[in-house]
Amino acid sequence: MELGWLLWGAAVLLLLLLLHVLMELSPAVNFALRIGLYCLLCVVASALTVPACLLVNGGRTVKNMRIIKTVVKTFKYFFGLRFEVKGLKNFEVEGPAIIVSNHQSILDMMGLMEVLPNNCVQVGKKELMYTGTVGLIIYLGGVIFINRKSTTSAKMVMAEVAKTMATDNVKVWVYPEGTRNCTGDLLPFKKGAFHLAVQAQVPVIPVVYSSFTTFYNPKKNLFTSGKIKVEVLPPIETKGLTSDDVSDLTDKCFCTMRETLFRLSGRPSEAKDSS
Repeated sequence: MELGWLLWGAAVLLLLLLLHVLMELSPAVNFALRIGLYCLLCVVASALTVPACLLVNGGRTVKNMRIIKTVVKTFKYFFGLRFEVKGLKNFEVEGPAIIVSNHQSILDMMGLMEVLPNNCVQVGKKELMYTGTVGLIIYLGGVIFINRKSTTSAKMVMAEVAKTMATDNVKVWVYPEGTRNCTGDLLPFKKGAFHLAVQAQVPVIPVVYSSFTTFYNPKKNLFTSGKIKVEVLPPIETKGLTSDDVSDLTDKCFCTMRETLFRLSGRPSEAKDSS
């Protein structure tokens, strides 16, 4: 019996050693294993967190985000990621607000939970609902799902979001690029979030994360440890604005966030060139 356990132990140690060697020698293996670990963490953590959310809050509510946030904030230690955050006081506005941020990769969830304010729900694609326990936990967290393939459906949902903000006094987190973008720059912003802000007459709070490209790049099979700088910018007021002002509001937010992205990522010269 003891010999059997020793053999199993030796086999496990040998396997771990082999994986370590492969990770050191092959960027592709390192990338695949790290992404695999991340996905496994998401599945296991969500499966364990679902019962806690149901027991504490009884069902779907934004209050569950506090529990989810506490769990997800531990993920960074598995990957050697560090966050440097500035401007959290800019979240302290009275009443609802629209929060917009850049969207780089599947790792954004860690950055989101690092700074997520209380009473804040996210807008996400409908497909996320069908991702097993991960879909269930984000449903319980109050995430608002949008069918991006149907413009009419998306507009109806955003109209409901405006009502929810007013009645429930919540902030709404939106990725205005509409899709992941790990180029180190911003994609043109979609105007939905800004229409919503003007319609509800609530401020827009930009949040910018530095580029991940120094430690995360799927095209290069790069996934190492690294530091992420996060800056919460001052709110942009929308009181008195109308639908005619949405384009200018969108452009103003885009330029401010792009300049901040370049600065946080150590690319000040490009920020100047873009102006």
